[in-house]
Amino acid sequence: MSDVPVLVAGGGPIGLAMACELRRHGVAFRAVERAAQRTDLSKALVIWPRTLELLRLAGCADDFTAVGRPTREAQLRANGRLIAEISFAGIATPYPYALFIPQSETERLLEEHLQRLGGRLERTIELTSFEPGPNSVVCTLSHADGRTEQVTCDYLVACDGAHSVVRHGLKLDFAGETEPVAFMLGDVKLDGAVEDKLQLYWHREGVLGIFPMQRGRFRVIADLGPAIEAPQEATLDLIQSALDRRGPGGVRAYDPVWLSLFRINDRKVADYRHGRVFLTGDAAHIHSPAGGQGMNTGIQDAFNLAWKLALTIKGKTGDRLLVTYSPERSAVGDMVLRNAARLTRLATLHQPAAQWLRNQIAASVMRFAAARRVFARTMTELDIRYPRSALSQGRPSKRLRPGDRAPDAAATVDGQRRQLFDVLNRDGFTLLAVGAAEAPSAVELAARFMPWVKAITASAEGEMNARYGAGLYVIRPDWYVGFIGRADQYGKAERYLATWLRS
Repeated sequence: MSDVPVLVAGGGPIGLAMACELRRHGVAFRAVERAAQRTDLSKALVIWPRTLELLRLAGCADDFTAVGRPTREAQLRANGRLIAEISFAGIATPYPYALFIPQSETERLLEEHLQRLGGRLERTIELTSFEPGPNSVVCTLSHADGRTEQVTCDYLVACDGAHSVVRHGLKLDFAGETEPVAFMLGDVKLDGAVEDKLQLYWHREGVLGIFPMQRGRFRVIADLGPAIEAPQEATLDLIQSALDRRGPGGVRAYDPVWLSLFRINDRKVADYRHGRVFLTGDAAHIHSPAGGQGMNTGIQDAFNLAWKLALTIKGKTGDRLLVTYSPERSAVGDMVLRNAARLTRLATLHQPAAQWLRNQIAASVMRFAAARRVFARTMTELDIRYPRSALSQGRPSKRLRPGDRAPDAAATVDGQRRQLFDVLNRDGFTLLAVGAAEAPSAVELAARFMPWVKAITASAEGEMNARYGAGLYVIRPDWYVGFIGRADQYGKAERYLATWLRS
């Protein structure tokens, strides 16, 4: 018999998100972390709208928006010329902005949320080895005082970062490469005409990024050319030089709280699941910070896996639900690695002819509003979808396809005007009947799978018509569309639910 259903190895943002979601779904777990306290560094800096939507599902998005700094625009300049201005403000989400918030604050808010839920992170305890078996995983935990203990769990979830003990223990190939360019960053205060926008400068000497933080601080990032020629340490003088030569001009950097040099690795495991062991976040994928996708992608790994573990552990589904985790999230990891690597390589071109061609193409493409919208939706991660997943079934509607993110919308539900995100099921599936002629049928069908399915009927009008259209939709517990059918296809909706849930 196992000591605990799930052991979560690692207590950074991904491990904390995993622990919060397991606790919210009523799954017993232990979450362990080697560090005695949270990081005091800013590290991962941005939370994108899709992650905020999932934090809303978890019940803690307001904690983040109360602390973070929303930024609604991004600008790209090349040699002083404005190439593109991207607005997030028109995106159909309750959070149409990039939320800049230091990782230290993200960890604090998640740990406090976990404590409110009645869970806790056990610090100064590290997973040092494990033995996976067909029915359980035997784990060895080392305490700060030298004591060790063995814990048997049904499932082990690796949230232990880029140097993952779990990944090394499984002897997995972390395929990829290290980029040849060195970078520096500085979290500093800036004097001068610095706009409250995400700003990127392509310069003949290299790239410069300026990102707004809290309390008047900004993160400045610049490439230093080939790593073999890079200085040994980042300094305020280097940051100032990059600002003077590549930036807007007339800006003074001072009061640094973090200066660092770094190299970029683009690496990923092929499979996120190995028997009863799962990998998430940096344990599974690391890549360029271009686009700020890393932590967001890892948190979304946790949301994808947690509800599947919960239904499996509670005996409400078979292993086939867990089988979907790796294909879904590995495909997203491939996309994020590919996009981040492309952005990095474009930004760090140093040949004059290549720079000129890049600038001309970017200026031409970004003149079109459609191109700017695509870029914005990619950055905000609202375009992440699972079209090839076994969980995505049915036929596309005019607005949505199976596997798409379920969008929010103003809806008339039971005669009252509500936001759809406020009435979607937070603990299981939602059977959403939009413009259905036989609304009671939705309630009757959901009742066969109680309490794991909630029925909602909404009128096919306004935003609901524009974003959904008449039909039957099964919304997954992580707020992606699993099934789409015509408004009268209750039989198909029932077969879909019966595939994944035991009535």
